[in-house]
Amino acid sequence: MKIGVLSDTHTDSLERLPKKLVDDLSGMDLVVHAGDFTGKSLVDGLRQLGLFRGVYGNIDGPDVRRELPDVETIEAGGVKIGVNHPSEGGAPSTLEARIGAKFTGVQVIIHGHSHQTKNIVKNGILWFNPGSATGTFPAREMTYGVLHIGKEVRGEIIKI
Repeated sequence: MKIGVLSDTHTDSLERLPKKLVDDLSGMDLVVHAGDFTGKSLVDGLRQLGLFRGVYGNIDGPDVRRELPDVETIEAGGVKIGVNHPSEGGAPSTLEARIGAKFTGVQVIIHGHSHQTKNIVKNGILWFNPGSATGTFPAREMTYGVLHIGKEVRGEIIKI
C-alpha cells in the first residue's frame, strides 16, 4: 500500500499545487493531508483524486474546519496512523510531546506545522512530516511524502 502525504500547502486549490505532485497523488491508494490547506476547494480537489483523509491546520478557516477534524486516527494496511496539525500553539521544542500525547497505540504519527521534513523512528513510532509541497517558509524546497506499508512501514520524502 502507498499513501501520499502532504501538509502545509498554504494554497486553496488543486490547480495551484505542482503538477508532478498531483499526478503522483493520483496513483496512491490513499492521500493524507496534515493541515494548512487555506481553502475548502483544495479539500474537495484532493477528494476527487481518490480515497482522502486529512485534518485542519492552525491557519485553516471555518470552511475547512467544518469538513475535517483536528485529530484523526487512520487504519491502513493493518497499521494505525495518527494525524495532527497542532493548532494550540506552543514552542517548536515541545511539538512532538504535544502531538504524541494525542495518540495511543499508533505505529505512525503524521504531522505538519513546522514545514520541515521528518522521517524518523522514536520509541517504535515512525514520526513523519512531509514538509511543504509548495515550499512555504521556512521550508527551502518543495516536498511531499510517501508511506509504504507492507511487511514493514517505511517513509519516503520526495523532492518536487
